[in-house]
Amino acid sequence: MTDLLELVEARLCSALGEPDARAAITFLGTDRITVLRFVDPVGGPTPDDGPATGDTRAPVVRYATLGMSAAPMSDPTAALADPERGPRAELLLSVRAGIVDTDKVLRPLAVLAASPQVEGVVVAPGASLDVGEPLWPGAPFSSVLVAEPGGLVEDLELDAPREPVRFLPLLPMTPTEAAWKRVHGAQALRERWLEHGTDLRDPLRRAVPLTG
Repeated sequence: MTDLLELVEARLCSALGEPDARAAITFLGTDRITVLRFVDPVGGPTPDDGPATGDTRAPVVRYATLGMSAAPMSDPTAALADPERGPRAELLLSVRAGIVDTDKVLRPLAVLAASPQVEGVVVAPGASLDVGEPLWPGAPFSSVLVAEPGGLVEDLELDAPREPVRFLPLLPMTPTEAAWKRVHGAQALRERWLEHGTDLRDPLRRAVPLTG
């Protein structure tokens, strides 16, 4: 799978530039997960980031996993996992730079990227993922909403029968937002964010109003 991951990294670099840092994390019984950090000095909004407020020219740090796509995700109820067929993905997280130390998110991101191997989870748009602790010290988020791919990094097509690698943006949720989403659904939460102009890249933002 080395060749595949080289293609994945090349696609990330073509979209985000060269990474300025990387960290490799290995969990017992799993393949290595690497998290790459990219700095966007302009920080303009993308369809993945949702609405942006404040100085949209402020730098944005983008974290991307590398290694999750090495194997396809499989239905945990399947009797036998197909080594070729099944969805493949990597995770993307964008936050404003210079406000808090968000680099501590590297391990939580690696945990989420390893969840298909560890827990048999199929990560797909609309899903909620929870790491059970703040994404970084002092973060008001411990969970994320998986958004639709394609706005920031295009899918990486692979030879049949393998499915494309999709680059899935992660949108941090506060505990109240995560609870509200479980009742009302992902689309309803995204509509709330849009209605209130929520800057989803703000690492210290408050929960969006969920009543009225």
